[in-house]
Amino acid sequence: MTAPLAAALLPLALLAPAASPVSVVEADFDPATAFVPPSAVSYAADLVPYGSHAVVVTDRSVPGRTVLTLTASGLAPDHEFPAHLHTGGCGADPASSGPHYQDLRDPVQPSTDPAYANERNELRLVLRTDERGEGTATTAVDWQPRPGEARSLVLHAGTPVAGRHGAGDRVACVKLEH
Repeated sequence: MTAPLAAALLPLALLAPAASPVSVVEADFDPATAFVPPSAVSYAADLVPYGSHAVVVTDRSVPGRTVLTLTASGLAPDHEFPAHLHTGGCGADPASSGPHYQDLRDPVQPSTDPAYANERNELRLVLRTDERGEGTATTAVDWQPRPGEARSLVLHAGTPVAGRHGAGDRVACVKLEH
């Protein structure tokens, strides 16, 4: 290769690679108070023990469609965890994850209007763990989140268990954007 041609191609080689249509976030759950801000936060160590593990795969390879798969291990056994995309990040306060991400935003928050708060307008899934605390759940929606607006995947408590958290309580959060 000639020197002028190599010099002309060098800037192209230094460009950042194009964003992949598939993203993978893999993290262990830590307390929100960890010294280094964690990528996955547990707010309820009885349901999402510290050190339990999550993998979130988001596939946007088909235009106008999103497929999200959540795989987890080390969680409370035989439990259902409703999960949703949220607009905020994961922080020390479970409420920092903000409201559910909606493809068409409800102008009234918190959103309770069934025209907005529904399975077509929100990315929802239910992770069911087995007797070992492992589970996988997948869902798909016919839209793609607006860049920078779906910042976390939040696990909710699910069906209340005596002495545990309420059904809607946020028990864990996985940071989706870095």
